[in-house]
Amino acid sequence: MSDPIKKTLSRRAVLTGLMSSAAGTAFAAAPLTSLRPKSRPDGLAVSRTLAPVSPGFEAIVRNAGLSGDKSIVLVDLASGRILEAHAPSKALPPASVTKAVTTLYGLNALGPTHRFTTRIVATGPVKNGIVQGDLILVAGGDPHLDSDGLGNLADQLVGRGVKGITGRFMINAASLPYNREIDPEQPVHVGYNPSLSGMILNFNRVYFEWKRGGSGFSLSMSARGVRYRPVMDGIRMTLSGRATPTYTYQDVGDIERWSVRRAALGNGGSRWLPVRRPVDYAAEAFVKIASSKGIKLRRGGQTSAAAGTLLAAEQSAQLRLILRSMLRFSTNITAEAVGMAASRTTDKTTLKINRSGAKMSAWISDRFATQSSRFVDHSGLGEGSRISAGDMARILQSDGWHGQLRPLLKDINLLDDKRKRAPIKGAKVAAKTGTLNFASALAGFIDCPNGRQMAFAIFTADLDKRAAIPKSEREKPAGGQTWARGSRAMQQKLLRRWINTYGLA
Repeated sequence: MSDPIKKTLSRRAVLTGLMSSAAGTAFAAAPLTSLRPKSRPDGLAVSRTLAPVSPGFEAIVRNAGLSGDKSIVLVDLASGRILEAHAPSKALPPASVTKAVTTLYGLNALGPTHRFTTRIVATGPVKNGIVQGDLILVAGGDPHLDSDGLGNLADQLVGRGVKGITGRFMINAASLPYNREIDPEQPVHVGYNPSLSGMILNFNRVYFEWKRGGSGFSLSMSARGVRYRPVMDGIRMTLSGRATPTYTYQDVGDIERWSVRRAALGNGGSRWLPVRRPVDYAAEAFVKIASSKGIKLRRGGQTSAAAGTLLAAEQSAQLRLILRSMLRFSTNITAEAVGMAASRTTDKTTLKINRSGAKMSAWISDRFATQSSRFVDHSGLGEGSRISAGDMARILQSDGWHGQLRPLLKDINLLDDKRKRAPIKGAKVAAKTGTLNFASALAGFIDCPNGRQMAFAIFTADLDKRAAIPKSEREKPAGGQTWARGSRAMQQKLLRRWINTYGLA
């Protein structure tokens, strides 16, 4: 998945004969809670008035030269009328557009002002600076907790006069269940596919850095923040002279062991690698940060205990702000943490990401009367998620211009045929992008110069080419980037056409 996690360090037949032509149909008013409407070929209600057929729309779709399938819908928000559509009922992978659905799911279950809290409690009193018992970090599933946040917790302990403990330092990560990875079909080394648990630190990634010196390479693995960057002993990297693969990974005892192909390193560089033992990772980082402040701790592993005297707490930003960042930077683990937390508000037995994805699918189907939506996770990384452009447009139209989603979406630049910025005065596009190997998606809202407001969904995928990629080549498969550029070019042509055709007069 070309969906790298980014952070600045300080982090889814309107008419039987309408499978590939413009149409003037309308969504039934999608009630917030209702019985499912009578089934139609596309799950869309039909208007008797047809909009003019636009050859330009079909020409753009036809001339894009994209192999595989396409599902496209443009809808007028005021009337619910479908302005243009191509195979609107074709369910395709939504990729990271899934995160827009997760946003609505999380806001509904948790609320926009929800905050995740990480606490440190003591099982006994503090006497002469020493905790008489254990010190427990109770992780709250905060997807934005970083090493600097651990530093803030350590500072609060210093403020309480804590210098040591008679017992052990342990972590309770039970707020979210452990999942070794988001999608088991991803390459071993991609940082956007880490483990999930209630303990999330630095998006559960470790920072691998290398530099070539006179005597060879200097390698380091660190829990990198801005103010705190403790070097990890429990996650290690070694050099290998093998030809392939570039990275290998093993759990050996209490150590996460990586190796990297020497010839792939060049003179220097860095990248984030996924963490598979998030509790051990966070425990080592905190113990080292606390030590730098004069607090001596003895690590004791994971615990289910959470009771004790509160000594320190670190709160996240409000959920709406976390989700806005997730939509902008497409952070997979944030989507999974929020989606899983939302599912567990009604079902504490939900232990696996795919089951939580199924719960989100059921909620979306009930809330927005969708008929094609099926999600295997909350980030869009998994192979099995599907939704049609018709259903995705229904979700957008139902949430509405003044709903919860649109203000959180990222502004999308309008580009010309040379991929240069070419804005249309008075037009604005706010949307979520999505990219997997040989699958591309874009869905969101258009604010037009004439005041018209529209929602759209564009899904493209060549599932045969996607299925043929060996696991070892899934980070950058041959032909993948060229195919994706073609899809993005078609998206831009459609956006410009829609604004010029429906948004200027």
